[in-house]
Order: sequence, then C-alpha cells, then structure tokens
Amino acid sequence: MAKQTTSRSRGVRGSRSGRPIMVLLDLLGRRWSLRILWELRDAPLTSRALRTACDEASPTVLQARLDDLREAGFVELGEAGGYGLTALGRDLCETFMPLHRFAERWRSKSGA
Repeated sequence: MAKQTTSRSRGVRGSRSGRPIMVLLDLLGRRWSLRILWELRDAPLTSRALRTACDEASPTVLQARLDDLREAGFVELGEAGGYGLTALGRDLCETFMPLHRFAERWRSKSGA
C-alpha cells in the first residue's frame, strides 16, 4: 500500500516519518514548551506574567515557543492580550495530569 503524503505533514528532528506522535514529542521537547503549557493550565497570563512564571525565560525564546504552540493550536492570544490554552491545549494538559500525580508520588517516596 502506497504511503500518502499530505501538505500538513511536517518534518521532525531525527525522523522523516512525520508521524503525529513524533511531531508532538518534538514540539513538547523544545525548551520551555511544557513549562508554558503547565503555567497556562489554570488561567491565561500576560506575556510578562508568563515570563515571570517561567523563571524569567529569555523573551526571545519564550516568544518563539509561544509562536510554535499557537501554530500547533494549543495556545491562543486572548482579546485582553494574555495567552491562554485552547480547548485542544486544555485537552493536552489533562493528559499530563496522571503523569503529574505519579511524579508527586515518586517524589514523596524517593526524596527527589
């Protein structure tokens, strides 16, 4: 069976497959991506508040990650100027919650 290529397929560092899981893991593995999503999980934040929440991340890198996350459909710029999660972004963050709970249990048992 021939493999179909769509215009939406994107290359991924270390992979020529463009498989969705590889694209997602590449995006989430970029510096600050997960932290931005995590900080936006409860409420939208302005650029300044987000930078503060991200331990004063470089504004250039932070903006590049916000652009990546907006292009992927996880983050949006609200009317009031703050960044917030889209419905898809909230869904993604919900998938992290079991891992978050595991990490909390692990920390308490390992002293990490």
